[in-house]
Amino acid sequence: MYLRSDHGESFGGGAASARVTAPAHGFAARLSERFADFEFAPDLGSRIGSLTWYRGAATCVGLIAAALLMAPGFENPIYGSVPAPLSGAEWDATQAQAIKPLGMGGATGVRVAATSLVTPLTDTPERPILEGTAKLASGGSLLATLMRSGIGKTDANAVDTLITKAVASGDIQPNTLLDYTLGRRTDKSQPRPLEKLEMRARFDLKLEVARNGGGLSLKQIPIAIDRTPLRIQGTIGSSLYRSARAAGAPAKAVESYIRTLASRVPVSRLGSSCKFDIILGQARAETGEVQLGNLMLARVSGCASDVTLAPFEQGGKTTWFDGGGKGGSTGSMAMPANGRFSSGFGMRRHPILGYVRMHKGIDIAAPWGSPVFAASDGVVQAAGRASGYGNLIRINHGGAYGTGYGHLSRIYVRVGEHVRRGQRIGAVGNEGLSTGPHLHYELYKNGVAVNPRSVSFTSTQQLTGGDLGAFKAQINRLLAVPVGHGAVKDAED
Repeated sequence: MYLRSDHGESFGGGAASARVTAPAHGFAARLSERFADFEFAPDLGSRIGSLTWYRGAATCVGLIAAALLMAPGFENPIYGSVPAPLSGAEWDATQAQAIKPLGMGGATGVRVAATSLVTPLTDTPERPILEGTAKLASGGSLLATLMRSGIGKTDANAVDTLITKAVASGDIQPNTLLDYTLGRRTDKSQPRPLEKLEMRARFDLKLEVARNGGGLSLKQIPIAIDRTPLRIQGTIGSSLYRSARAAGAPAKAVESYIRTLASRVPVSRLGSSCKFDIILGQARAETGEVQLGNLMLARVSGCASDVTLAPFEQGGKTTWFDGGGKGGSTGSMAMPANGRFSSGFGMRRHPILGYVRMHKGIDIAAPWGSPVFAASDGVVQAAGRASGYGNLIRINHGGAYGTGYGHLSRIYVRVGEHVRRGQRIGAVGNEGLSTGPHLHYELYKNGVAVNPRSVSFTSTQQLTGGDLGAFKAQINRLLAVPVGHGAVKDAED
């Protein structure tokens, strides 16, 4: 490696220093050899202050002075020739060679004429096949999607008939992708024939439509689905939500889990050492896709607030029960109408009959036609005319309690119908012995009228018999599910 320094020349590495002397040839070579250490323009950045440096500085000043003396002067401009502007064919030729035509996709510029090697075509050739993808819009029909994609009406109708026979149109989800292939056509006035179409009709079914000879045929390809639930466990720590999310539970599942627990235990009082147990419905296709379902079990263990909750369907209604088959307690009775209390419970002078007698309920003054709601869940026992009550509804709420709603202008329920708390069952009226529109509301306990404003009761559903056995078997099956090995992240991640 050759190195040059302020102290002379040397060879890098471990070799010994040596000066290489070339043989002299001619006067210039001999002069160079004689004044080998002389530099006409020494480096002014080294050996500052030496005689060599001062000689170099003087040389630099001399060169600058010579340049200034030979210059024409700053006030005298240097004239040059300017080419004449181009026009006509010359201007068009320069435009064709410029960058602008390339930037605009070659839309401008001069085209080169065809040579004898170019043979003009009588017709523009088409691609032999076209491949495309269409998406089934929300609320759109399969037939419209196919025709919008360029598939002919005949083929589109045939495909629509084949697919709707295999799968109900409601089972095909919006945004389903349709991959299709269109073949070659013999007449450009006709649409391209459909050669092949593929779609994921359901999570567990793939459909293929292919052309065989002159017609289209459908092939159904079942997709194996593993429906083993997903189980996620962990310690609550400082935050139940953050711990469950860190364990791999989707956000919506954690929110549902916390809401379910909050209906039975104060979530804020769960200790950091408590363990959470979440089981979700899961469908895993053999092709790798995963769908997560609803919460199937919510459990807390390892602390004083141990609880296991699971949903159970009974009579078409799904309710959450604990491990002993005990359901949640309903709240106090709802206000049956929006209005003011115009008359209380007890003895009073009847405004129409004129004598004192027992008033077995309370009156709620409200505009005529205002909605009347069921105070709690129950079964309608009576719905119709009842002497002085006018139009009357009676509801049995299970156990010892029942309610009555009188002077109604309309009745929206029938005998034997199950109603829910807060459901609209009628409308305020002025039927029967009434001096104005209002609701007469009664509450019964063991068949005896009691003051509705003094009673606030809750009802608790309890599973018994075969329902209780089926529910416990359901919990045992869920608790036997192994803990999931991998976290399944949702779209919000």
